[in-house]
Amino acid sequence: MENIEDAAENLTIHRYRVVAILSYTAMFHAARAILFTDGIKERSHECIPVYIVENYPELETLANILDSYRRFRHDAIYGLDFVIDEKEARASLETSKEFLEKIKIFIDKRK
Repeated sequence: MENIEDAAENLTIHRYRVVAILSYTAMFHAARAILFTDGIKERSHECIPVYIVENYPELETLANILDSYRRFRHDAIYGLDFVIDEKEARASLETSKEFLEKIKIFIDKRK
């Protein structure tokens, strides 16, 4: 949740690129929690959505969202001409909140 809180704070000071990066980071760590419950410690940004789709097809939509924001984050960090506006930053923050809630529900059901 710390990344979500930091993203929200950065939104108020118009640091939209940071909002996008932190929003993705929150989703990444939430998705990793699924792997941890399976005893897997994966750090690859590309492999986590693949693992989720292969092992939990019911989470394919979430895996696709994660992968989409993974590419978005990559562009935000490494893209020289990357521009993000408030609307996109706000959308990334809201998506990450919804993503975290859905992952939490999924993990809680597995307990």
